[in-house]
Amino acid sequence: MAEVVQSYQKHVRWLPPFHFFVIPVLLANVFVSAWRIWQAPTLGTVFGLVVAAALLMLGLLSRVQAVTVQDRVIRLEMRLRLRQLLPADLQPRINDLTHRQLVSLRFASDAELPDLVRDVLAGKLTTSKEIKMRVKNWQADWLRA
Repeated sequence: MAEVVQSYQKHVRWLPPFHFFVIPVLLANVFVSAWRIWQAPTLGTVFGLVVAAALLMLGLLSRVQAVTVQDRVIRLEMRLRLRQLLPADLQPRINDLTHRQLVSLRFASDAELPDLVRDVLAGKLTTSKEIKMRVKNWQADWLRA
């Protein structure tokens, strides 16, 4: 069986049970609850909509919290990695990188990381997409939330 290769085009992490079952079911529940209010507005149907919205919010917030923790770990990992790989003139500027830039740089190989960081700090690469598009030797991250 051929090994799956990760790249810019294929690096988005989909968790099928969450993205294609849990969230759609919770969203459908909100619509059904709203439809019930339209059909028979009572205190019970209004409360049903509130609970449905709370469940959907719970599902979405669980994903946001997992990704937030993941990004914090990535930022720590990248700062440690940059301390090892960057030349002396760039090391004092590690904290000038934003969290979005650090998260985007994680896909770069050790060899290309110093040049990418130099370009990011010089303002040549400003968005996450631009940074990721410049990565030539993509380092896959299969352990993402």
